[in-house]
Amino acid sequence: MTTVKKKKSVYINIAFVATLIGILLFLSKAPEITTPPLPHDKDHNRFFTMKKKAAGKLCVECHTSEDIVEIHKDSTSNTLRCLFCHRRD
Repeated sequence: MTTVKKKKSVYINIAFVATLIGILLFLSKAPEITTPPLPHDKDHNRFFTMKKKAAGKLCVECHTSEDIVEIHKDSTSNTLRCLFCHRRD
């Protein structure tokens, strides 16, 4: 290898390491998870095994009742994506 190729290789490696360090620093500054988890109870267990869109359509069955926590006011029946805001752990 010539000296020019060695220098180029060193610069590429330094740039790669600097990029990795930058990514790690960026990720270390990420905010904590604030999304509330889906409860692990008998009413919600079925949602852990189904696809997200299918689960969202079933949330309305219970969450339209006054006895249960209401669905967020910005959610509509056309755009219900409950598992977008409630994470499955």
